[in-house]
Amino acid sequence: MSSTESPDARAVPVVPPTRSSLVNEGEELRTVALPGLTLALRSRRPRRADLPPALFVHGLGGSSQNWSDLMPHLAGDVDGEALDLPGFGDSPPPGDGDYSITAYARAVIRYLDASGRGSVHLFGNSMGGAITTRVAAVRPDLVRTLTLVSPALPELPPQRTALPTGLLAMPGAVALFARLTREWTAEQRARDVLALCYGDPARVTPEGFAAVVAEYERRLELPYFREVMARSTRGIVDAYTLGGQHSLWRQAEKVLAPTLLVYGVRDRLVSYRMSRRASKAFRDSRLLTLVEAGHVAMMEDPGAVARAFRELLADTATTSERSALPRG
Repeated sequence: MSSTESPDARAVPVVPPTRSSLVNEGEELRTVALPGLTLALRSRRPRRADLPPALFVHGLGGSSQNWSDLMPHLAGDVDGEALDLPGFGDSPPPGDGDYSITAYARAVIRYLDASGRGSVHLFGNSMGGAITTRVAAVRPDLVRTLTLVSPALPELPPQRTALPTGLLAMPGAVALFARLTREWTAEQRARDVLALCYGDPARVTPEGFAAVVAEYERRLELPYFREVMARSTRGIVDAYTLGGQHSLWRQAEKVLAPTLLVYGVRDRLVSYRMSRRASKAFRDSRLLTLVEAGHVAMMEDPGAVARAFRELLADTATTSERSALPRG
């Protein structure tokens, strides 16, 4: 464990999930309780006991289920866990009511410190990409490699298709949207979100669509769902406006871990054109651009993302071997 680990690491009680959630075949769901924070984690048994640990962090409105397509592809490479951020999935809202990017990064750090798994291969999508960038910048000891899928790093002005999501941060916007859409069915909501996130929604299987519908039905019954969405969106907008050392782009420049950047050309929320700036910001980065993918490449083309990650692992291992050779 790190010498800077928090007191949370002294005890990590594990209890069953407090609510029912979709658990795919081969997955396990558990809940970890820390002071003032309860986190649900989804995992899949690795193919070997000696594989390095990995942690997957979802984006705004998502959950650990967003990584269920990618995790089987990497079961022979990492011992992976996917986290439900506070207020999402099966994790209840945080005790302090803080939904900022910094607070989410702090939650990830607290779990990693408490888990005792050492440094991990860290993955993040969208808002999760911003969160994991901050984690990698402030706690390099916790991150072996960083994989970012359409990371929500400041893009000003944003794409026109991303503006409606950003408007949720405005006071009263969520309540107004809730009134305007109160007659919408879970199926209609699922189609809308898939059309926004997928490059080609037709690639969603019937089983996948049914899972999204079931998740929407569950979320709409949660009394805190809309507030979490509004305040988390506001947290992203606030992070976009930070300057100086707290700027996400400045923190990207501080990341030491080898980084894989994944962008979809059909992304309606994060422009693939941002890949050029990201490639320059992260000092040790490589880029995967997927022509047919949208905002969630790990769901749309998990095989391609897995192959690129394995290449990152191979490159990292080769670099480590070279640095270990005697000089002179």
